[in-house]
Amino acid sequence: MKVTGGDAVVRALEDEGIPFTFGIPGTHNIELYDALARSARVRPILVTDEQSASFMADAVWRASGKLGCVNVVPGAGLTHALSGIAEAFLDAVPLLVLGCGVRTDTGKRFQVHDVDQLAMVRPVTKAQLAVERGAELYATVRRACRLARSGRPGPVMVQVPANLYLSRHDVEFTLDEAAPPDRVPEPAQLARAASLLDSARRPLVYLGLGAAPARADLVALAERLEAPVATTIQGKGVFPERHPLSLWPGFGDAAPPFTREIAASCDATLAIGCRFGEVATASYGVAPPTPLIHVDIDPTVPGANYATELAIVADAAATVSGLLPRLAARRADPELRGAIAAGHAAVREQWDGAAGAGVAPHRLLQALQRWFGPETIFTSDSGNGTFWAMEALVLDAPGKLLAPIDYSCMGYAVPAAIGARLACPATPAVCLAGDGAFLMTGLELLTAAQLGLAVAVFVLRDRELAQIAQFQEIALNRKTCSALPDYDLAALCRGLGIECFGLRNDAELPAVLEQVERSLAAEQPAVVEVAIDYSTRTYFTRGVVKTNLGRLSWPDRLRFVTRALARRVLG
Repeated sequence: MKVTGGDAVVRALEDEGIPFTFGIPGTHNIELYDALARSARVRPILVTDEQSASFMADAVWRASGKLGCVNVVPGAGLTHALSGIAEAFLDAVPLLVLGCGVRTDTGKRFQVHDVDQLAMVRPVTKAQLAVERGAELYATVRRACRLARSGRPGPVMVQVPANLYLSRHDVEFTLDEAAPPDRVPEPAQLARAASLLDSARRPLVYLGLGAAPARADLVALAERLEAPVATTIQGKGVFPERHPLSLWPGFGDAAPPFTREIAASCDATLAIGCRFGEVATASYGVAPPTPLIHVDIDPTVPGANYATELAIVADAAATVSGLLPRLAARRADPELRGAIAAGHAAVREQWDGAAGAGVAPHRLLQALQRWFGPETIFTSDSGNGTFWAMEALVLDAPGKLLAPIDYSCMGYAVPAAIGARLACPATPAVCLAGDGAFLMTGLELLTAAQLGLAVAVFVLRDRELAQIAQFQEIALNRKTCSALPDYDLAALCRGLGIECFGLRNDAELPAVLEQVERSLAAEQPAVVEVAIDYSTRTYFTRGVVKTNLGRLSWPDRLRFVTRALARRVLG
């Protein structure tokens, strides 16, 4: 069939079930946008900055499981989007990067925007596909989508020269390649894993987001083993956190004392769909009880950071379903379950007993969960907001806390909330934006207002880069370049045509949430300026400092402590 290049690409997007493209049109891809305007199934979303485009596309997948597409012009469009592409790459989020290229039919050099785009994205994408002929457009885009989803998910870039959009091509709308089959574990591996786990007095189960495909069997697995279950930050909610065996998102120095004690009582670890990365382990401040059985779809992961007794490179769902019938059933352990329940109660009691001014983070998060309901999708930014959300929210499903973890990129929360709301229009979207991160992408609220998206944005204002400021204060007793210049958030919102409400203390929460609800009911975003009180530090922050200080040599450790004490005494 003879069609334009734009129509061929749009047909591929439709057939892959991609609901949105995010970007800013340019001279190189106006024909593509014209084709998108004719589509009834793919909606192009105009953003204010391409960094936000990649964050929105990322959030579409995390919230809904539908593939997101960032659609960029050559050069600056791609470089602006690179931060979000890199975040998706390190956080294992599939993404279609639909990149336009300069013309290849003129024979001329020094074209506008002409840089080696494929070389630029190579470190942060799974694959880079360059289309050379119009007949290849449909099949190449669909192949890219399958690559993005398969194995360890991640971004894949397709570069389409501008001239292919300007002409018509003979295109076959067929795809010869079958989707790759699930990678199943060897029976001998399952038998060995079952033997190691059955021999343990008390195994620990540690789950990352990669365990989500096995979610239907994870409760049965934990109960069969009668094992405490910890998760990574991204894995939060993969195992229901109201279950009596749910321990904490983490288990090392950055976890509460009860978590560390229970983990230390374990004598084996079953880790599924996690990488033991720096953020998840709070600077590698965990010691998995041995022997370690590590299950991951990526062959480079098991054994990379911690010695593995048994590495199983396979799909999580196939592994867990194959392992369950091989395990001996254990009786419920009232002592273990009681210790977990008492530990969580002690943490809440400690938070409630902390004195401070302003809005307590745990009370804010608990109130938001009660008000908006269990299906709410929360988005957060790199820093304190993410770590408080990790510790204080109680989630029973994955895809409910979307946060930038391994690339830890500021500016994620606002555009991610927009992407989540677009992908799940019936689900509340609540954004937790640091006041520094808001300065990066907060103007994307204009996009939310223009689209009529009921997104609730809570700007956590302490007028500094809170996480860095706390690290500086603890380790150095001095803050440098972490105080933010003040700004009038209400005035900014008025300029965007968005209501802004002030929240000064915990007592004002019910009244402010009612105001927010009225604004959202009008299908408009609402912003709340939260006078957040970070005087109580997260377990994560305290644990990271302890781990890194303990890693120093004794002379350096003494130097750090002496310097901090001297500054405290001398001012």
